[in-house]
Amino acid sequence: MEFQSSRRSFLTAGVALPLLAAPQAKPTGMAHRTLGKTGLKVTPLGFGGRGTSEPGVIARALDLGINFIDTGRMYQNSERMLGGALKGKRKDVIIATKTGAKTRADALADLDTSLRELQTDYLDIWQLHNKTRPEEVTDELLEVLQIAKKSGKVRFVGITSHLNVPKMLAAMLKRGGVDVMLAGYNFTLKPEVTQAIRSARQAGMGIVAMKVLAGGFARIQNSDARFEGSPSALVRTLKQDGAMTAAIRWALKNESLDACAVAMSDFEQVEENVKALSQPYSENDEKLLNAKLAFLRPRYCRMCGACGGVCDKGVPVPDMLRFLTYAEGYRDFPMARQSYLELPAEARRIRCADCQSCTVDCPNGVQVRARLIRAQELLA
Repeated sequence: MEFQSSRRSFLTAGVALPLLAAPQAKPTGMAHRTLGKTGLKVTPLGFGGRGTSEPGVIARALDLGINFIDTGRMYQNSERMLGGALKGKRKDVIIATKTGAKTRADALADLDTSLRELQTDYLDIWQLHNKTRPEEVTDELLEVLQIAKKSGKVRFVGITSHLNVPKMLAAMLKRGGVDVMLAGYNFTLKPEVTQAIRSARQAGMGIVAMKVLAGGFARIQNSDARFEGSPSALVRTLKQDGAMTAAIRWALKNESLDACAVAMSDFEQVEENVKALSQPYSENDEKLLNAKLAFLRPRYCRMCGACGGVCDKGVPVPDMLRFLTYAEGYRDFPMARQSYLELPAEARRIRCADCQSCTVDCPNGVQVRARLIRAQELLA
């Protein structure tokens, strides 16, 4: 169905890490950006609704000027919590949520549930979640998006994609039917992703970035634990003062990016992130992120799609590594476990420890087999 759209380099073990772009001379600031052709005026820093269970944190974000909220049906109690926190403030915020449904009936049911939980009669943006291959955006689901717009329940529609972002952007521009894309984008990715975002934005698509913090590891020490176990050893290894705000500045210096949705769990993170935009991306930021690149190289999946998404035995590699990041980086074990349990039973039965070698050879240097074994030990 066709719709008309209304670093300096690091070399470690012989693998080159991506070169970070040269620093810019001016701060990003919180001045609103226009979200593609939608006309919506959004703050460049958006609030990722999965990040907190404390309504007061949302209120503080609004007080500091943030007007863009991203959530999803799959984020446990997020929509309900946001609905209460945003009561009486609906006109001041732009709300985006998403459905993981694969059929018309389930998607429309999710839409009605989202409206009820968020205590609103319309959504600014409604998205099909986690589409990594063009064929996953079926004619049926594109029709559902148009039905939702025509009903008045949704103003604009889109998709989200963690994997194969350049391919998905190109495919949706060609096919049409979406106004916005929520895309995985951070300093670990290759320049092709930045160029794809620029091209899509020039064509009028609204672009919001997720996964900007590349795993969120450096904030473990400031977050309440959501699963048993001490994070102290990991914190000692990962602590990089200022690396997370540097990552936000890195993303937003791409002026083709309309906003980034960042999970913020507490008051300190909200205030730190807003303050970060008053500073320019600097040489010190570049050094911090280069150091973080060296650490992340064997651990963090770039969602580049080079592995094809599935190993020879049927393990969905990028998904599994993303779930592990939820648990280890964001310390959100319930989200990691829930996501794992949503995999097909046959994928959950596979144990990578039973394989003598891995069929996936990551071009970015991720220690795939070790990370998959860790994920299965933790989540299975």
